Amino acid sequence: MPLSPSSTRETLARLGHAPKRFLGQNFLVDGNIVRKSLELAEVGPGDTVVEIGPGLGTLTTALLDAGAEVWAVEKDRVLSAFLGETVAPAFSRLHLLEGDAMEHPLADLPADRAAGAKVVANLPYAISTPWMDAVLGGILPARLVLMLQLETAERFLAGPGSKLFGAISIFLQSAYAAERGHRVAAACFHPRPEVDSCLVNLVRRPDPFVFAPEVKRVVRTIFQQRRKQIGALVRGRLGDAGSTWLEELAAAGLDARARPEDIPVQLWTRLRV
Repeated sequence: MPLSPSSTRETLARLGHAPKRFLGQNFLVDGNIVRKSLELAEVGPGDTVVEIGPGLGTLTTALLDAGAEVWAVEKDRVLSAFLGETVAPAFSRLHLLEGDAMEHPLADLPADRAAGAKVVANLPYAISTPWMDAVLGGILPARLVLMLQLETAERFLAGPGSKLFGAISIFLQSAYAAERGHRVAAACFHPRPEVDSCLVNLVRRPDPFVFAPEVKRVVRTIFQQRRKQIGALVRGRLGDAGSTWLEELAAAGLDARARPEDIPVQLWTRLRV
């Protein structure tokens, strides 16, 4: 499959397809990054792998060549048809779904296989955060190796005290630990994006914590007013549950004047509504 800017341009021209910015179609054209993705994910024969937005199949083919069974979801009809005609006939281990990754966050992988699966994907920038939120609300895959816009990666992995630390940081880090990352230059894609990217390696924690939907709503609301003191944000909003949580914060050395961004992930997991 295409692995250079010229071959990618030629294939797209042959298909009469212009990359769609709103779908985040920046095609990977660097074989070293493809190899790095498989290496971080430790992909081997018999693995179950989910891919989001396979595009022209560059990463898809590498995953299949490594012996993985791949479940992929592609929203673009032209690219989905291209993969169905070129990659799928050669690999019975490819399960290709034409659809929206927000409606099929794990590409319709059977639920009984999700917990043992890996996700390896050049994630479309436009859906990175909502897609991650959707995954965190279901059965958690064992590992996620994701190509993300650099700022998105920094938000996902930001710690307390950072201006980037927010609700998605908390939800993600309560379930996954970041093992390694790899910065990726804009030149590794066609068309070239305006910013650099980051390959992030996330491994499910031995005891992952999954936030209940009602708690997630409260956390998001709190961070929409992140400059306010936490006491003012929860008093009256959460009643007795809020008072109890403030007491837990105080026991950990944080009083009601703390800002939301000052509170560690493990204390957010104790919030009840």
